[in-house]
Amino acid sequence: MIGALLSWLTDPAHWAGSDGVPHRVAEHLGYSVLALLLAAVIAVPLGLFIGHTGRGTFLIAGLANALRALPTLGLLILAVLALISRLPGELGFLVPSIAVLVVLAVPPILSGSYAGVRSVPPEARDAAFGMGMTGREVLVKVEMPCALPLLFSGLRSAMLQIVSTATVAAYVGLGGLGRLLIDGLAVRDYPQMLAGALLVAVLAVLVELLLAGLQRLVVPRGLIAAARRGERRTRDVGGEDVQDQLEDHLVRAR
Repeated sequence: MIGALLSWLTDPAHWAGSDGVPHRVAEHLGYSVLALLLAAVIAVPLGLFIGHTGRGTFLIAGLANALRALPTLGLLILAVLALISRLPGELGFLVPSIAVLVVLAVPPILSGSYAGVRSVPPEARDAAFGMGMTGREVLVKVEMPCALPLLFSGLRSAMLQIVSTATVAAYVGLGGLGRLLIDGLAVRDYPQMLAGALLVAVLAVLVELLLAGLQRLVVPRGLIAAARRGERRTRDVGGEDVQDQLEDHLVRAR
């Protein structure tokens, strides 16, 4: 089987044309990136709002866990049956597929953004209010920067799940690396199926490494270290100037 796999991967015919590996990888990434962006648009503002205000906390445990429990393939088939007569052409398959991936990606992003805001040390938040900042300014200038490590963790987890699951798009006739699995199964071409599974795994690892590198560039090392340690500063700030307290916390994050 290993020899057949290597033979399939080294065949130039499998790396050219609309059915070639590069084209399928591009389709797979297209579905994945679109789903991640849509999920982030939904989950990040919601998670930040819940973390900042404390309202709707039950959504984190309740809704997020409920979405995780939904069977992806079953949900995809139901969505296609519901929308195929309402959307023209390929949109009847594309929209349900992306929607299912969005549902899959929302829970980790929602949890990450919420946990990131809630992990901000209370003294930093109090110092910001003591300086006269409004609630919105505290969220944007203090809580959001401090939430970046956990927010990125949620995005990375969501992207990993999307890339691994986007193969279901091929089940309803779309492209992506799932075509190698579906088409290979149809003709019992097991080397092609094995190659498809291997390519999905490699793509997921590469995307994870790319996002990890992006996180290192965007998130200050101090914030990453603080998030890993889960540190909570508890010293009394009563007699110190609030400006110094806030600046000290932000400097440690650089």
